[in-house]
Amino acid sequence: MSLFKSFENQGNFLFKYRGQIPVLLFLLAIPFIYLTDYSLISKHQRFYLFNIGLSFAIIGFFIRFYTVGSTSKGTSGRNTEKQVADTLNTSGVYSIVRHPLYLGNFLIWIGIIITTMNIYFIIISTLLFWIYYERIMYAEEVFLSKRFGEKFVNWSLSVPAFIPSFKKITYSSNHFSFISILRREYSSVLAATIGFSYIDLLVMFFNTNNISFFNINEYILISIFIIVLILKFLKKYTNLIHEKNRS
Repeated sequence: MSLFKSFENQGNFLFKYRGQIPVLLFLLAIPFIYLTDYSLISKHQRFYLFNIGLSFAIIGFFIRFYTVGSTSKGTSGRNTEKQVADTLNTSGVYSIVRHPLYLGNFLIWIGIIITTMNIYFIIISTLLFWIYYERIMYAEEVFLSKRFGEKFVNWSLSVPAFIPSFKKITYSSNHFSFISILRREYSSVLAATIGFSYIDLLVMFFNTNNISFFNINEYILISIFIIVLILKFLKKYTNLIHEKNRS
């Protein structure tokens, strides 16, 4: 098998099972947190590191929210199970970066990882994420190049894959939809909240040999979980958060 085909197959496999990747990171975090001497990190440093991580995650969610809220049904980047695209997104956020959803994901999960306060885990996770997303982006672009040909090639030559460039920004003709965010993004918000709470509990346990489930992170998690249940119910049994021509 050629290296090109191998990369494509790996990317398609990782794309299909990308929802399970964070679980592997959660398991990998355990030994790093266990080996971290948190007595060497002051309360002020912990506060700043947590807020840095939270800031990364918030920026990541802003990118995801804008992308989801401004793209229509059947466009590239909105597929879930396999590579699907009826049209090619080239305007709005897609005029400054080719893979905004993956950029958002990267910032969210790196934000969570920063709260472990272990520099080795942060570096290793960043490298793993890069390899992981590189394969997925490669497979997606192979699909898009076959699907849209010269149109994709011209777009890809002028728009960076992962690091945004605002030189040739064009605005999307689609109106921004907050309802699309409510319908599509509750699972990613819940997953990130679980991630922050999980790291917080691990750090607490290995640092104090005790776990307290009644702190601000857990109250936020419970609140998000209740909101998610409500949104799932509305999505399944009502039309309140459904829109025409939106995924």
